[in-house]
Amino acid sequence: MSDDLEMDEILKVFFEECAEGLQAMESGLLTLDGGGDRDTIDTIFRAAHSIKGGAGMFGFMEISQFTHAVETLLDQMRAGKRAVTPDAVQVLFQSVDVMREMTNLAEARKPIVSPNADALTSLLAQILAQPAGGTAQATPMAAAPAPVAPAASAAPPEPPAVGWCIDFRPHTSLFKTCNDPLRIFRELETLGPLQALAHAENVPPLADMDPTQCYLSWRLTLAGTMQQSQIAEAFEWVDANSSIDYQPLPPPAQTTAAAPPAPPAPLTPAPLAPAPLTPAVAVAVAVSVAVADPPLPIASATVASAPAAPPLARANVDAGSFRVATEKVDALINLVGELVITQSMLGRFSEHYDPGNLESLRRGLSHLTRNTRDLQESVLKIRMLPISFSFNRFPRLVHELSRKLGKKVELRLAGESTELDKIVLEKIGDPLVHLVRNSLDHGLETPENRRAAGKSETGILELNAFHEGGSVIIEVKDDGAGLNTARILAKARERGLVDPDVTPTTEQIYNLIFAPGFSTADTVSDVSGRGVGMDVVRRNINDLGGHVYVSSNPGRGSAIRIRLPLTLAILEGQMLRVGPETYVISLVSIIETVQPRRAHVQSIAGRAEVFKHRDEYLPIIRLHELFEIEPDSRDVSEGLLVVAESDGKRVAILVDELLAQQQVVIKSLDTNFRQVPGLAGATIHGDGRVALILDVPSLVGKFLEGAGAAIDFAA
Repeated sequence: MSDDLEMDEILKVFFEECAEGLQAMESGLLTLDGGGDRDTIDTIFRAAHSIKGGAGMFGFMEISQFTHAVETLLDQMRAGKRAVTPDAVQVLFQSVDVMREMTNLAEARKPIVSPNADALTSLLAQILAQPAGGTAQATPMAAAPAPVAPAASAAPPEPPAVGWCIDFRPHTSLFKTCNDPLRIFRELETLGPLQALAHAENVPPLADMDPTQCYLSWRLTLAGTMQQSQIAEAFEWVDANSSIDYQPLPPPAQTTAAAPPAPPAPLTPAPLAPAPLTPAVAVAVAVSVAVADPPLPIASATVASAPAAPPLARANVDAGSFRVATEKVDALINLVGELVITQSMLGRFSEHYDPGNLESLRRGLSHLTRNTRDLQESVLKIRMLPISFSFNRFPRLVHELSRKLGKKVELRLAGESTELDKIVLEKIGDPLVHLVRNSLDHGLETPENRRAAGKSETGILELNAFHEGGSVIIEVKDDGAGLNTARILAKARERGLVDPDVTPTTEQIYNLIFAPGFSTADTVSDVSGRGVGMDVVRRNINDLGGHVYVSSNPGRGSAIRIRLPLTLAILEGQMLRVGPETYVISLVSIIETVQPRRAHVQSIAGRAEVFKHRDEYLPIIRLHELFEIEPDSRDVSEGLLVVAESDGKRVAILVDELLAQQQVVIKSLDTNFRQVPGLAGATIHGDGRVALILDVPSLVGKFLEGAGAAIDFAA
């Protein structure tokens, strides 16, 4: 593997760990805002410290410097020196957002410039400059007991060390692990003035030198009063493979005539062979920072020390990586082993065919079928991730938005371990965010209104996920005021969505909230009110092969229920036949199948047909006309009608025959042919024939563009 590729892989792991660390900080701060304990602060501190150390090692000094201020505040909180106030927690929340923005920029190999970083750095400095207060006044953490005054006869406390002498002897593989001593020295300079002397006695002659090896060691003198643990943090990423010796410098003699202590006599470095060195070695040899000298310019050093590498592809929602549980990989390996055994068993028949061994052949084929099915399930499980990956964003969202709206909200999460396909999980994130925001803004009432309604001041918002009938159900429920059907219908009539003489059902009124541009809000805010979003929510869910349903109880709350397929790679489908062609329709889209009677079919102005079904008129879609094929019969009464639903609208699809129900593997038409309106893809039968998969939402849209455009679904 080339050095650039190896570096990209290491950086990829670093950015994944950054994302996990930021998530841990955010989760901890949510707990801290409600009154966390010392363990919570320790968890947040460790996450920030890891991000700071990693950023420093990889040369992302902007991230490291900003995180250092955050870490300092957290360190004072965990030591009990500073109160955990709501304002400080809010600043830490904003700091997490800035750290996430900066790491995203670093991952995309863009300049790490955040407009909010400087302002937050100043705000953190102001907080740190304020007199520290005890934590007992702000959080339920137990304060440390007051120190007991020493007795008069007790010996005076030993004065603190005025500095440290550190002998740093790294392993020769220091550079191969992407560590740079200069970055360690810069980190130490944040603690106090630093003097660094390089020992080059181990540098070999030019002919024997490996430029990837580190042959140097250093003696460092760090001035100032600090703890050894603070110094050790700078060596955290290299201490496992290095020899590091810490010796405190003695305090000055308690007399005005005493001279300041001199640092230990440096070892005389051996003469260097005239050999070319790597940039890191060359600069490290020259490092000799006087105590009175100013710190090295960090900004310019970042550019100089960053390794030249091709742009690193930023992780996006479609091409990112994710971690797989070991047991899933083990199961996959075991199944591959079973397939190899079965293949070997079947291979013997091609070499030594014996008609008397047909029973053994049948057993081999049976094993192959079972192993193939198990392998398919195992491969799909690798792509399955718990929905907690999506749910994790909502505690912070609810926390921020409820503060902004002046509402008290309790978020309850259930079914976080429910798994679904990674692609489905990524694409459902934005619709869920909009539904939660909508529930907070429109559904839940203010504390005053809830008290007037006889409710608790704190509203309940629930997110739940579970498996049901081969699908994943996600519910967003609240105990707010519910949907005002009269107001929704009035707004719909005002906009011309419903005719004055039409009385839609309650379900049809609920579905009006998904109309483009529809909103009942009196004022437009930065939260909602423009009517943009709910139509996109339904469209995105339909694009995933799912459906969304709305229910409400006036005064007691509302619920939005989303039904999604487990995966987009495998479809639970119903096989249909129209003339000589075979089609597949998702079982999720099918409501029922009926045998029509001629008396229940009517024509509208000769342009379209409708089927009267349980006091509802359903438009009839003739597949043979849309796809220009010859059916068994053009008489509706001699075929079957498959009642399907899309965007709250039901249609009846005319087919010649229903075939079997089965799982089908979806093949993209875009990749192998081109996109065709009304079709979601194709699949291949066991006999090699191709069956097209119907896209019900697109099918309805294509139908309405033609003869059925005049049909009123709300009638």
